[in-house]
Amino acid sequence: MTNQKKEIAIGFLVGLIANTFGTLLYILLFSDMGIAETFEAAAEQGHLGSLLALGAILNLVAFFGFLKIRRDQRARGVLIATLLTAIVILYYKVF
Repeated sequence: MTNQKKEIAIGFLVGLIANTFGTLLYILLFSDMGIAETFEAAAEQGHLGSLLALGAILNLVAFFGFLKIRRDQRARGVLIATLLTAIVILYYKVF
């Protein structure tokens, strides 16, 4: 794998981890239920996409952090992870 693809892959992984961590952090801070119960309730009420979108806010920190330290390829990977999250959210909203 070339260095450029490796950097994008690292950024993509950081984006997925940041999104997951952000979603879990949001649930822990603002939900009275546990993590599994919150996901079930969000799925039943059709709010799973909104929950994922709130978790994606941490991707902004990762994206601009990578830009600040001039890791443009890693920032590109975070952007790709964010776009993937947007596609998943669109899927949940439409279907």
